[in-house]
Amino acid sequence: MWRMHRTRLYAVIIDAPRQEASRAAGFWAAVLGSTPRPVPDEPQFTDLPEAVPGLTVAVQAVDDTARYHLDIETDDVDAETERLLALGATEVDRWLECRILRAPGGHLLCVVPVHSDPGFFAAHARTITP
Repeated sequence: MWRMHRTRLYAVIIDAPRQEASRAAGFWAAVLGSTPRPVPDEPQFTDLPEAVPGLTVAVQAVDDTARYHLDIETDDVDAETERLLALGATEVDRWLECRILRAPGGHLLCVVPVHSDPGFFAAHARTITP
């Protein structure tokens, strides 16, 4: 059984094949009225600031096919991962502190530690109780 923790939808990630990622970032920035901004410490990501208020939207260069995935941020990665596995997700991989899961239906999602401003997270995250 998982522990009580807080969680929220943090990001919509547009995964694009590495060779198309720059064009994809320009396209989605124009569609969503944003200006693409590289993420300095994570060069595979291009942020699309304010594309959707309160939600991070980014293009990620991947060595795979085009797709979308969601990032769920939480103050307890292990507890949230355990909860999502109990709901029917399967674990696919791990990257740094993140867990990569596949939801029923085949969609990817990542469980990540809190990335947003702590005050914003506290105001908008939901408390999950066992």
